[in-house]
Amino acid sequence: MQDYIGALRSITMGTMLAFQPNPKVKKMTDTALLVIDVQESFPHRPYWTASGVQTYIKQQQALIDGCAARGVPIVQIFHTEAEGHFSHASSLVKTLTGISIQPTVVIEKIVHSAMNGTTLPQWLVRHGIRRLIVSGIRTEQCCETTTRHASDSGYAVDYITEATLTFPMTHAGSGVTYSADEIKARTELVLADRFARILTVEQVLATLPAPKSESLGARAA
Repeated sequence: MQDYIGALRSITMGTMLAFQPNPKVKKMTDTALLVIDVQESFPHRPYWTASGVQTYIKQQQALIDGCAARGVPIVQIFHTEAEGHFSHASSLVKTLTGISIQPTVVIEKIVHSAMNGTTLPQWLVRHGIRRLIVSGIRTEQCCETTTRHASDSGYAVDYITEATLTFPMTHAGSGVTYSADEIKARTELVLADRFARILTVEQVLATLPAPKSESLGARAA
């Protein structure tokens, strides 16, 4: 155990020391949007329900479009597994129907956190990213886990609950079923002011530079 802790500390210190942007990379913003696991794999899972999906897609698309218009890089993340609906063999590891996205980079992961065992940390460092906007599927699973991991790694994180999607879950001990809205409320409760700011799509876009077309219009006036 001590050897493991020592190795973990060495890795952490190495990451901190390496946390310097590449001066050769042209930097437009220090913010990136993460679109996590928004993929066709989910509609084939037994817990999938259409309830709330269209509302989520509307908010997720608004966030993607708003970030793209403001020059914010978009990181599309796919979850992959060796078998089943999350495997490449299933042909379901592709963007969820209803979402239009032109990602800056596509990254695959095999665990809950997009920061664990992927090229994402290196990509963020290389591009001088210090702030992350988190969205995607599922609210309390990969989105929340990535948020916690990113916050503990030194990033400022904005968690956009309305641009996340989840499904009802039944507690293994009590048998109580919690709705998607209740799970979202719980996620906000445990993340707020400790790991992330909780913002709406409108609120987070308001913190970003104006879209290029608006900027050009302001200068012309």
